Amino acid sequence: MICEHCKDRQATVTVTQVVNGQKSERHYCEVCANKFHPFNIDFHKDEQIPIHQLVSNLFGLPVWNNAQEKLQATTQKITQCPQCGYTFRQFLNEGKLGCSQCYETFSNKLPQVLTKIQAGTKHIGKSPGRPTNDHTRIKKQIETTREQLLLAISEERFEDAAKLRDEIKDMERKLERGGVDAP
Repeated sequence: MICEHCKDRQATVTVTQVVNGQKSERHYCEVCANKFHPFNIDFHKDEQIPIHQLVSNLFGLPVWNNAQEKLQATTQKITQCPQCGYTFRQFLNEGKLGCSQCYETFSNKLPQVLTKIQAGTKHIGKSPGRPTNDHTRIKKQIETTREQLLLAISEERFEDAAKLRDEIKDMERKLERGGVDAP
């Protein structure tokens, strides 16, 4: 296969990208892949790439060596979490925060990083360890009971149908009260 960019050399690198559920593959030679790949990785390197190198490349930040860190420490005050002592640089290198206080300490820097790695900065969805929404569960229960009611009516089980009707009314009242049982 020929490189899609230079159309000259043999393609040895395949870059797969998924955008909005659509998968696209590009085939490049090693020279073109090194120019265009966002991580700027030498694909035939035998040594492993440190995670801080990948994170730094992903966020467009420079990789710091010891001399640069010492220079930065002397010229600029490094923000540290008062509770655990974590720095923002440690977060970028390791990919996780030290404690819950870190979120408040680095609140001015986190949004720009988080928007690059996920859809936004606001959590939308389920929370671990919490039950699912009671409204959704009650609505499904009402729907199931209504189907049972229609079946009871079609089979002429009117006493059962009356009980099911009363259950549906109770569940609808509960739904109006925000999922709380009536006193």
